[in-house]
Amino acid sequence: MGKSRNARRRSAAAEPVVERVDGGLAELIPDPDRARAWTLLIDGAPQSHVDLDDPAYLSFEYQRRLGHVIDLVAAPGRPVRAVHLGGGAFTLARYVAATRPRSTQQVVERDAALVQLVRRELPLDPGARIRVRSTDARDGLAKVPDGWADLVIADVFSGTRTPAHLTSTEFLDDVRRVLAPGGVYAANLADGPPLAHLRGQIATAADRFTELALVADPAVLRGKRFGNAVLVASDRSLPVAELTRSAASDPHPARVEHGRTLTDFTGGAVPVTDLVAVASPAPPPSVFR
Repeated sequence: MGKSRNARRRSAAAEPVVERVDGGLAELIPDPDRARAWTLLIDGAPQSHVDLDDPAYLSFEYQRRLGHVIDLVAAPGRPVRAVHLGGGAFTLARYVAATRPRSTQQVVERDAALVQLVRRELPLDPGARIRVRSTDARDGLAKVPDGWADLVIADVFSGTRTPAHLTSTEFLDDVRRVLAPGGVYAANLADGPPLAHLRGQIATAADRFTELALVADPAVLRGKRFGNAVLVASDRSLPVAELTRSAASDPHPARVEHGRTLTDFTGGAVPVTDLVAVASPAPPPSVFR
């Protein structure tokens, strides 16, 4: 079904918003197909997509996969306590608020100028229980009380790379401290062939959590192209069957790896510590063309 005349008029009237933020040049680009939807780019790299009329709509593949995790972390509609490391345009915090009303959330986004831009141009629902801290992700995590969170989501990029200090066992120790018993950690990871970073991150999580699952495009898992993978970890059994069904039915189907096949996928990679941690690899320029 096509857009209404009013929706087309609003989309045509919207103009891009371009502003310098701490992390580079931010652009908010109106979505021509959705009346009050915007894509956030930083230095040309897509960061977030938000539909103010429908915050439960997730456009980016990796965000839909994180949305599946959010859907399965507790009974449908049940409020949760969530920590989001990396804010972007607060897409996933808005999703939690829309699908799990009365949830309490903390967003940690280092880029204070970006936070101001998003709050001004894409305001949060004033009824949503979302607190935003403008500080480093690891510093913000350190301020969260022990056992507070049902869910911790890490989606942190400095430019196009995950900072080194968010890839280590010491970082995951603090994630585990913050999680309530049975809580779930989910991370957006980006890598390409030969997938050394991804394998190392799986080994690191396996060193700290008893249950893991990985959701990704099969081509990424085969090392055919650069892309995103969502790592899910917990000390309780994960809803792998349900996650597999959700990922398979997505408009861009993904595969879920877990158990022995995921262990074998690491290929002998060892856990990453603060002493040896490095940032995730930069994507090739072709990724954003």
